[in-house]
Amino acid sequence: MAIAEGRTIPFTGPETIDVAVLETFPYDGPEQEIVTETREFSAVCPYSGLPDYALLRITYVPSDRCVELKSLKYYITSYRSVGIFQEHATGRIADDLFQLLQPKRLEVATVYNVRGGFETTCTVKK
Repeated sequence: MAIAEGRTIPFTGPETIDVAVLETFPYDGPEQEIVTETREFSAVCPYSGLPDYALLRITYVPSDRCVELKSLKYYITSYRSVGIFQEHATGRIADDLFQLLQPKRLEVATVYNVRGGFETTCTVKK
């Protein structure tokens, strides 16, 4: 069965990203770089509604707080049905985490699975 041209799978908009689930805990240790990584990040293409899968790597040097990992997983999972361009997803994650943590340094990188023969890596540094 052929899929009709212009067909899309339903998806939600970026307004459904759940930033309210993010939590922090106080940090007063030595300066260190924290790297958190998952291969389970996904959002959807805003043209087709088809999933985009990526390795997500968050690297930061905390100032006075760290992100609580369970809350980060809930936040990242809220992207699962969101139609958002790869570049915008990376930027949104960086903006949300920078606002939450106010770290000394933050880098968010997404390494997307090959799609249409292209590998795409997006990186935002703050």
